[in-house]
Amino acid sequence: MARITVEDCLAQVSNRFLITQMGIKRVKQYREGYEPLVESKNKEIVSSLREIAAGKILPDRPIAEANIDIPSEDADK
Repeated sequence: MARITVEDCLAQVSNRFLITQMGIKRVKQYREGYEPLVESKNKEIVSSLREIAAGKILPDRPIAEANIDIPSEDADK
């Protein structure tokens, strides 16, 4: 099976930070007993990235709805 990259996941989720959060959450779900949604003999994090790239899991809420405080460059002045 080909190597999975973050760029593969960006086709489904356009934010790298969100991909990281989704991967971490999915690994925690594996450890709680959830079954993988794609067949993979890799480590948990690689399997979670494969699921994201395949579109099998989606973010809980769109990034536009997330309460993320991004400081503006004008705040320093």
